[in-house]
Amino acid sequence: MTYVIHGATGAQGAPVVASLVAAGKSVTALTRTPDTVVDGARVVAAGYSSTEALTEAYRGADGVFVHLPVTSEEDRRTYARNIVTAVRAARPDRVVLSTSGTPTDPATGGAVAVLLGGLADSGVSHAVIEPTLYLENLLMPYVLGTVREKGVLPYPIRADFPVSWASHLDIAEVAVALFDRQDVTGVVSVGQYPAITGPDLAQAFGAHFGKDVLFEAISPEQMRASVAPVIGEGPAADVAGMYAAMNALPARSITPENSAQKLLGITPRTTGQWLSDLGL
Repeated sequence: MTYVIHGATGAQGAPVVASLVAAGKSVTALTRTPDTVVDGARVVAAGYSSTEALTEAYRGADGVFVHLPVTSEEDRRTYARNIVTAVRAARPDRVVLSTSGTPTDPATGGAVAVLLGGLADSGVSHAVIEPTLYLENLLMPYVLGTVREKGVLPYPIRADFPVSWASHLDIAEVAVALFDRQDVTGVVSVGQYPAITGPDLAQAFGAHFGKDVLFEAISPEQMRASVAPVIGEGPAADVAGMYAAMNALPARSITPENSAQKLLGITPRTTGQWLSDLGL
C-alpha cells in the first residue's frame, strides 16, 4: 500500500510521513526538490503548479494527504484546481484533505472551498480534516519567546474567545486513521473539546514551564508585523485578515457530532500533553 504525502518535510506533512513509516507503510514524499531526504520514504519532486507531475504521483496510490501551502490566495486557487484535475485523472483510492483551519464556505470563493467542491464532484473516496487553530502557531518566536522571557503569552484573539486547539501531531493521527476508515467520509473536526480560552492556554504554559504566565490579546495587525518576516507580507496580510474576521465570532469550537473523538475514537492532546510531547 502506497501513500502520497504533500509537504512531506513541512509542519503538517512530516508527522503524517513519520506515522505511516512507523506503521510499516510505503510512503511517497512529495517535495519541491528531488535531492531532499525523507527517512523511510521515496522522494518525488512534484509541485502544486504541475498537473502532470501530480497526476503521475497520485496514480496507483492507496491514499493521498493534501493541504494547501501558505501563499497568495490566487496561487492557492490554482493549486486547488490542479489537485482536483490530478485526482480525477489518477483516481487514487482515497484522498484526505486538511483545511489547515481555513474557512470552507463556498460563498467566499476561497481555495479550500474550490478544492472541497472539486473532490466532492470527483467520485473519489475522500475525507476532510477540519482543525480550528494549530498549537504550533504558539511556537512562533513572538509567542514562545515572549512566554520564556516575560511570562506573557501574546496572541491575536480575545481573552474570552474559546478555541478548539489541535496539534499537527493530532492531525497526523487522524489522517492515518482516515486512510484505513473509508467508511468515514465528509468533515471530521479535530481539536480540544470543550474549547479553551487564551488564559487557559497561558495557564497550561505556566504549569509546563513552572512559572506564572499571563495571556495578552494583541491585534491582528501586531501579529501581521511579527510573522511577515517569516512567511512574507502577502500571506501575513491574509492571515491577519482571517484573525480579524475570526474575532467577530463568539468562538472557534469544533462540534462534537463530527469530531475525531466521536467518529474515530481519537482524543486530541491537551496543551500540556502537546508541550510535553515536543520536549520543550
